[in-house]
Amino acid sequence: MARRKCHHCSEWLDDQQQKTHDCWTTTERALTKDLSEDLQDAWERLRETAVEFGEQRIYASHHSIMFSRKACYFFVRPRKKYLEVVFFLGRAVKSPKIHKAGKSSKTKFWHSIRVVHRDEVEAPVTDWLQEAYSFYD
Repeated sequence: MARRKCHHCSEWLDDQQQKTHDCWTTTERALTKDLSEDLQDAWERLRETAVEFGEQRIYASHHSIMFSRKACYFFVRPRKKYLEVVFFLGRAVKSPKIHKAGKSSKTKFWHSIRVVHRDEVEAPVTDWLQEAYSFYD
């Protein structure tokens, strides 16, 4: 029986396991269960805000929770001390709230912010997320 090592998780797999192995599958709950109470509240507020925008797909992928219409318009990476929120706009934004930013394609710019408390999920952050959601209209 042939065995190989998964290059993602380093687990050794036999032929049958190779057919069904999926080390990338995760859930929102798995990614957020170890967050502090403040970060849990901030996460819930981010998710509630995004759901109010309208129809979309929300799913966990590896280390991130993705919010997508035709394409991903923002995602959240839960960290121990903050939530890293990355959103995509058709323009570059200059603000002290923006931690990092860059060009992701000919027409889009990515922006990264750090959220540590529920109260940070308000304007202008919610405005930027709404703009990112509307970018695909």
